[in-house]
Amino acid sequence: MKIELTINNRKHSVDVKPEDLLLDVLRRDFDFKGVKYGCGIGECGACTVIMNGKPVLSCQMLAAVADGQNIETIEGLADRNELHPMQQAFIDEGAVQCGFCTPGMVLTANALVKENPDPSTEDIKNALRGNLCRCTGYENIIQAVHTGAKRMK
Repeated sequence: MKIELTINNRKHSVDVKPEDLLLDVLRRDFDFKGVKYGCGIGECGACTVIMNGKPVLSCQMLAAVADGQNIETIEGLADRNELHPMQQAFIDEGAVQCGFCTPGMVLTANALVKENPDPSTEDIKNALRGNLCRCTGYENIIQAVHTGAKRMK
């Protein structure tokens, strides 16, 4: 079946099978490798993308369900050669280690700050509870979200 997706503000048409996951379509058909395959069961958040302004787990969504929707991946966050303030905050605060979880973390944090421009530490922890990092103790990530929020004002 043919579906229409707006990915990072560009309209696309793609043929998908009924069982194709959004994760697979984004990686295979559009080469968005920032969308990571982590656990495959919706537990780690590595596959997070933003759909219509909200974080979703692309490993848990059939591509056909996303037909007609607006999708944002980490590749669409930066403005050409300039990183988005949330991306830069993750670098500046040392919140990037191996980098595997970073795209999902940054997208989730950015969606939070768009909805709540001055999140508390508890708000950040709640928003990121579905994004697992195996490298850090999360303190640098939480600080990065605070820093990113300040920079986005």
